[in-house]
Amino acid sequence: MSDPIVIVGAGQASASCAAKLRALGFDGRIVIIGEEKAAPYQRPPLSKKYVSGELALERLFVRPLSWYDEEKVELRLGTRAAAIHPAAHEVEFGDGSRLNYRDLVLTTGSRPRRLPAAIGGDLAGVYTVRDLADADAIAPSLRAGAKLLVIGGGYIGLEAAAVAAQKGLSVTVIEMADRILQRVAAAPTSDYFRALHQARGVTIREKTGLAKLVGEGGKLSGAELSDGSFLPADLAIVGIGILPNDDLAKAAGLAVEAGILVDGHGRTSDPHVYAAGDCANFPWRGERTRLESVQNAIDQAEHVAAAILGATQDYDPKPWFWSDQFDIKLQIAGLNRGYDSTVLRPGKRPGTQSVWYFRQGRLIAVDAMNEALAYALGKKAIEAGKNADPAVLADPESDLKTIFA
Repeated sequence: MSDPIVIVGAGQASASCAAKLRALGFDGRIVIIGEEKAAPYQRPPLSKKYVSGELALERLFVRPLSWYDEEKVELRLGTRAAAIHPAAHEVEFGDGSRLNYRDLVLTTGSRPRRLPAAIGGDLAGVYTVRDLADADAIAPSLRAGAKLLVIGGGYIGLEAAAVAAQKGLSVTVIEMADRILQRVAAAPTSDYFRALHQARGVTIREKTGLAKLVGEGGKLSGAELSDGSFLPADLAIVGIGILPNDDLAKAAGLAVEAGILVDGHGRTSDPHVYAAGDCANFPWRGERTRLESVQNAIDQAEHVAAAILGATQDYDPKPWFWSDQFDIKLQIAGLNRGYDSTVLRPGKRPGTQSVWYFRQGRLIAVDAMNEALAYALGKKAIEAGKNADPAVLADPESDLKTIFA
């Protein structure tokens, strides 16, 4: 077939899929469609080194721009895919033109949840951190002495808080749940990062929601909080979760449920349409799963590329994640979903520790704070299905290498 493999969404997953197709010997046309004008780039540094000015734009790119020419991968940037027509094997663009495809890969990613305009979400000075435009808009406001309100105590919010505090801003994080990181981590990890931020001058207010943002002349000036207090603010960063970009798939009649439903090959309800990355909801170990990580974007996209060319193995990810806050690198191996007990293991160096997650007595995940060995050994053990005695793990004098030998 002469029609190209078309990839909609120009991020980490799209570049990985295209590269894998070429590595596996596919020599036909590959077209990447991206709504942004920038070539595929890494998103995690946006809320950290890029927004702080430590990382140049060129270093964000997943591949050098020359790679796309060398590998004959067509980039159509600044182009919006308005609709897909699976029966006709067509992608329709905003100007009404259409492109036929042999197979279509949706790597449309996700978008941040935004505050409604009714509570001030449309005021100038209110930001999310998801793409280059967001980071570029925020950067000039990160000036020493400014008052920043971070709404949401998840990883994105805490990373932004850390960058701002290091640049001399007065930072307050509000979290409506009982504790920061409640959705993604156990209490010992929350306790660790709460103490870390407070020691660096960040104010953490848990069990505190947002009533509304207020402004003067359309510009943010402060926030009314759920406890009745008022907090002055020059800018606000909203980190209250993300939503999968599954609208194109839904409008095309593809099966959608908290993301684009795919099988173990990454195939949607249409045999010639696939999905990978944040937008894909896939079966894993008896449950439907969406993984929001760079690792998954790369691995699943590569898996889809192989499936398009005939591979039949189901996708079986080995989840890992990370977060950089101040001088602490948090490394996470496994998925702590459904954990029923944890073990806190103090590190031998000041300010280091690891938290180990168990479900029905089996080790399923580990959080390692500046503990590279705990992360590496834990990741290897989890992937191999090895277990550990919680009592032995809790003893900082025990030898991790011996425990997982």
